[in-house]
Amino acid sequence: MRLLICILLFGFLTFQVTEGQTKAELEEQRKKTLEEISYVDNLLKETGREKSESMGQLKIIGSKLNLRENVIKGLRDEIELLQQRIDLNSLAVEMMENDLGRLRDDYSRSVVSSYKIGKGSTEIAYILSARDFNQGYKRLKYLQQIAKYRRMETEIINEIKSQIETSKLKLEDDLLKISDLKSREEQQKYLLQSEQTKKKQLVSTLGKKEKQLQKELEDRKRIARRIENEIEKIVEEERKRASKSDVTPEDRLVGDSFAENRGRLPWPVDQGMITSQFGVHSHPVLKYVTENNPGIEITSYGQTPVKAVFNGEVARVFAIQGANMTVMIKHGKYYTVYQNIVNVKVKQGEKVTTKQSIGDVFCETEDGNNSVLKFMIFDEKLKLDPELWISKKK
Repeated sequence: MRLLICILLFGFLTFQVTEGQTKAELEEQRKKTLEEISYVDNLLKETGREKSESMGQLKIIGSKLNLRENVIKGLRDEIELLQQRIDLNSLAVEMMENDLGRLRDDYSRSVVSSYKIGKGSTEIAYILSARDFNQGYKRLKYLQQIAKYRRMETEIINEIKSQIETSKLKLEDDLLKISDLKSREEQQKYLLQSEQTKKKQLVSTLGKKEKQLQKELEDRKRIARRIENEIEKIVEEERKRASKSDVTPEDRLVGDSFAENRGRLPWPVDQGMITSQFGVHSHPVLKYVTENNPGIEITSYGQTPVKAVFNGEVARVFAIQGANMTVMIKHGKYYTVYQNIVNVKVKQGEKVTTKQSIGDVFCETEDGNNSVLKFMIFDEKLKLDPELWISKKK
């Protein structure tokens, strides 16, 4: 039983180290998510100063709801980890208390037995009454072993008592932490419910502007088609060039390096949040309408410089009616596309380096000074999800 408790305690301590690291990571993640929510609040505060509601507001609120749900999920994960530790700690305390009781009983019996055996005669007399020297020596060793055993039993009893007290203190501390986390969870749920109500109200208001929203959706489709057509032209030009001469080793190297950095590319803007994700989504307002986003939208506030996410060569710089400038950068067989840019600082054929400024995001002064960058990644003609390529926020 004692061996089992030692194994359990060792496993428990190992679990505490691993669990402690995981809990610290969850706390850090929660802190960063709350910082993102604070950034979103500032965006909404500026946007809210405008009298008219917009899709931009709706997207920002939608992203905020996602962040809030992540906070709640993180709190639940922390509570679950603490509950697991409490369960394991409770099991360890129960086993140690049972073993402590048995040890005390064994110790009491051994003391009583020793007393009865030695009653009426001292230890010296017990040794001296031996038949010969060898028997006397064995009796001496026997008495020494009994004394050593009693000392060991006393030390073990004291150690287990200490472990029990320590474990009980940890249990009390964990229960307090769970209570605090549950209070925070309830607070976040209340905020989430309030934000969901605001979103419903905004959807209801925007629903009355169906024609305007249909036009915005058509404009987005038109812009996406234009960009995809440009990509097709570039890819076709590259194929024609490759048919005349082999692809340069430099192009091959850049493309391989770009692919190797999947999930580690820097963000094209220093600060911002993703307000529209890649792929097919239901329209947030128009019923039975979907939109296919070829990239992601990153919303920032005020003047926002745009930076190349990797070394490459500017393949195209062109204007799209109602969507400002678009810059396409070639990275071997891959292309990154930065759309809704003003003050472009690069030209076609120019070599660029990672994090080099290529222009600024257009600032919507009539929509709370929000700056929305539309960012896309292509593998030749194949659209890729940029969220899988850029690094997670640290």
